[in-house]
Amino acid sequence: MSDEKISQAFKRQGWSDNEIMTKDSWQIFKIMSEFVEGFERMGRIEPCVTIFGSARTKQEDPYFQQAEEIAERLVSKGYGIITGGGPGIMEAGNKGAQKGGGTSVGLNIVLPFEQDGNPYIDKERRIDFDYFFVRKVMFMKYSQGFIVMPGGFGTMDELFEALTLIQTGKIERFPIVLIGKAFWDGGIEWIKKVFAHEFKTISEKDMDLFFCTDSTDEAVEHIVKFYSKYMHKPNF
Repeated sequence: MSDEKISQAFKRQGWSDNEIMTKDSWQIFKIMSEFVEGFERMGRIEPCVTIFGSARTKQEDPYFQQAEEIAERLVSKGYGIITGGGPGIMEAGNKGAQKGGGTSVGLNIVLPFEQDGNPYIDKERRIDFDYFFVRKVMFMKYSQGFIVMPGGFGTMDELFEALTLIQTGKIERFPIVLIGKAFWDGGIEWIKKVFAHEFKTISEKDMDLFFCTDSTDEAVEHIVKFYSKYMHKPNF
């Protein structure tokens, strides 16, 4: 329910604007509790890579199978896997992590249409969030890399949040791999042409903040190679 609808509901019950504002200010404690639980539980896990992608991807889709394989391969290299905890690509990532005998984390978001956690999350490593922005902080802080499969608005939101924070120096740089040239190439070309060249709203070197491939081997190697030079640590 939106803040406006909540406000209207309180007004129908006779609440004044001041009383509503007071209730809104108490909401900060719920937000704080999600941050505290997230930091405490995520701070105890080993280095992880987050796999993003569409919740609508079916199990028979080649991208589902590739996400599962990438997760299993990353686990064999000593990484845990984090996903958004839902179905589709998220389920594939957690499935691959469990198949490889590695850590499988699900940062599930509570939605009105009920996104329930997929069955491949380690029981003690599922965390439920009411707030998207708190959940995104956990992804950014505790991921040692992003694997970004084809997805929708949510996937784009998480990708561009990471690119913005790295570009502006708000978090440490980490490897970002886009999987699926058929999906990504048009957008990458548009960003390069319009952002970097025509309008110069980003620099040419910003295009190096991510790597696009169709290859499972190249995706895994890109992350492993990055950490042959840098230490694993929280991103901020």
